[in-house]
Order: sequence, then C-alpha cells, then structure tokens
Amino acid sequence: MPVITVSGSLASGAREAAQAVAAELGLDYVDHEILVEAARALGVSVSAMEKHDERRSTVGERLASVMRTLMERSAAAGTADPLAGGGLETVLARSYGEAAELGASPQTGQLDDESYIRTLKSVIKGIAARGNVVILGRGSQAILQHEPETLNVWVAAPREWRVQNLVKREGISATDAEKRIDKSDRDRDAFHRHYFKVEPSSPQLYDLGFNAGRIAPDVAAKMIALAARELAPKPG
Repeated sequence: MPVITVSGSLASGAREAAQAVAAELGLDYVDHEILVEAARALGVSVSAMEKHDERRSTVGERLASVMRTLMERSAAAGTADPLAGGGLETVLARSYGEAAELGASPQTGQLDDESYIRTLKSVIKGIAARGNVVILGRGSQAILQHEPETLNVWVAAPREWRVQNLVKREGISATDAEKRIDKSDRDRDAFHRHYFKVEPSSPQLYDLGFNAGRIAPDVAAKMIALAARELAPKPG
C-alpha cells in the first residue's frame, strides 16, 4: 500500500479525513501529536542510544525504531546533538510558526534551520520507508513529493466552514476562531515557503484534493482509498 500524506489548513477537515482513510485501509496514522508523544516516550537525546530491532509492528514501535536509527546515524557521523540534550521531542514539538522563525533568530548551540529540517526529513522518510501509513501534515507532502508510491492529498474548506468547525471543536468564540485560523494560515505558509520553497495549497504538490465543506470524511476516505489502491504495486 502506498504512503498517503494528507495536508490542509487548521479546521479544514484534513485530520478527520486522514483518520478516516487510515481506518478504511487499516493503515497506521501519524500526526504532530503522535510524533511528539513518541519522542517523549523515547526519552533520550541523540547522545544516549540503545540498539533495537527495526522490524516493528505497532505505529509506536515503528516511530521509536525510526527515531533511534536517526540518533544512531547522528552519533556514528560524529554529529553533535542539535538540541543540546533536549532530544527529538524539542524538534518535533515545534509549531509551524516556531519552525519558520528559526532562521530569523538562530542561537549558537541550539536548534537551527539545518538541524531542524534534516531531522524532520529523516523522521518523515523513515516513517514512510515501510509504507502502510497515513501522515498528516508536517511538510510530508513536500518531503515525499517525488516518491512514486506516495499519494498526496489536499483538503480544503471555505473559511466560514472552518471557523464554525473550530468553534464547535474547541468551544471558542467565532472571533477567537478567526484569529487562530489567520495565524495558523500565516505560519503554515511561512513554514512551507521557508523550508521547501512551495505554497502549501499549490495543486502541483497533490494527486487528489477535495472540499471538506461538501464531502464528508467517510466519503473522502473511500475516494482516497480507491486512488491509493490504484497506485499500489500490482502482483507479478
């Protein structure tokens, strides 16, 4: 089964679509929170490692294996811990806005642009290497855009629909929802422009797109699943 990346703006329905297609196809699902939790559970920095078998079954075990492999390679190459002991959690926990601001205010001995994007790419590519996974956001569509067995999906929705979705989901006012959406959109755009020199909504990045304001997640999941099966390698 090909790797599926699902991208979309805050409250666009991308998360719901990604979770629905993962359930539809029986694939692992990975998002920002899961990556951060995996790094936190690992509980070590690049300079403190142990070797583990890479043949993992659960998504948590796969993530731990990918992250340990990344740390081992860094140590073998003599690379200093880019986080000064903070571990992968510090890299992966950064929001789009925080990541985009790294280049504007580099700090000696701390995480910088190069360390951040090298680590993020390694983690995303490592997760994708064994397939059977749906990855939500984190620039995965740009990182994996040239991988032939990757299906990149964009989820869009009208602004007012997104506002109402966020109001319902977070229990906040429409005004606060609008402010959060505006900031999130700016941060997401800055992140993709800075690290990948692309616009996140550019059609060239995606194989499939839909409007969550009109197409429900379960219907979208069936559409995505059909395209994914079509891309899957054929026997013989």
